[in-house]
Amino acid sequence: MAQSRGRLTVRVYEDPSDLTVIGWDEVVSAAGAPVFYESAYLAAYHKFPLAPIERFGYLVINESPAEFPVAVLPVALHTQADPLGWLREIEPGINGERALLSHVWHCYDTQLVGAAERPDIAVALVTAQRALAEAWRAPWFGFVNVERGPPAAAALAGAGLTGRHLTDRFSTDLSGMTDLDGYLRRLRPRPRANLTRSARRAAETGMTTTVALASDSNLDEVGELCARTTARRGSAHFYPVGTFVRFVSSLGGRAHVLAVRQSGRMVAAGVCFTDELRFHTWACGVDYDVTGNASPYAVLFAQSVALAIRLGSTIFEGGRANDVFKIRHGLSARHLDAYLSHI
Repeated sequence: MAQSRGRLTVRVYEDPSDLTVIGWDEVVSAAGAPVFYESAYLAAYHKFPLAPIERFGYLVINESPAEFPVAVLPVALHTQADPLGWLREIEPGINGERALLSHVWHCYDTQLVGAAERPDIAVALVTAQRALAEAWRAPWFGFVNVERGPPAAAALAGAGLTGRHLTDRFSTDLSGMTDLDGYLRRLRPRPRANLTRSARRAAETGMTTTVALASDSNLDEVGELCARTTARRGSAHFYPVGTFVRFVSSLGGRAHVLAVRQSGRMVAAGVCFTDELRFHTWACGVDYDVTGNASPYAVLFAQSVALAIRLGSTIFEGGRANDVFKIRHGLSARHLDAYLSHI
């Protein structure tokens, strides 16, 4: 499927294996886009979707006479558009309907890769996405988890979409950090003392932390803990354990697992992804039924920061939710908006 708008041509691919030979990753790398846009991540999610997805599409824009693409956009036809219950707060009519969205909900940093600075390309992408939604009989289309502010917001507004606040994600700059102590020193006294005290109490009560590649970890145990944690927040099926294990396993060296144990029992776990710039705390599970007075979550957070610094990441992405803790301990909120349209 291809559409032309002057010098721009939009093609829709449905097989992620095609992406490696058409220059997809080169566009992603040039834009500094996160791991969620790399063809390996897209192929893994395509094969092991963590959400009810009917169909995937990969939009690629070429500009004549350029040989390689200038912009790319992954979309997915969600049979359940609102798995976290956030969209129905701003668009009640979307509840229970199908929607063609960019990106999937397991990406918290949706970007217009190659298009944010080019209004004409953004319009072409949105137009192509609308046409694809019509062809695939989705009554809704749009973008979720788009960081507020220019240039993406301006580009989407110029393409005729309106943003409304969805939730926040949290991140911080690690540039210049050489170890966890350096990070702790830049916190205010009380949160610094909180993390230091948690580490001491964890040691006193026998908590230990290990770090391993996902391929060397017990992902069944990790997946079950993450699923129990999201269930407490009302999203019981956000990490289906069997698919979770296969998806994370397929990401190779991009995925690390931090595990906090007490007396051999896993009490906290984090699945973290890396790309060229960022360390992503992508999934987290916590069991607060522990002995002593240490917080498994605080221990996991501090050790995640330490690992990010050791790996040389310059940006620490803390994901969504748990805003009070994250802001108190050095992360800044990034407002995320949804841009939706009913056909």
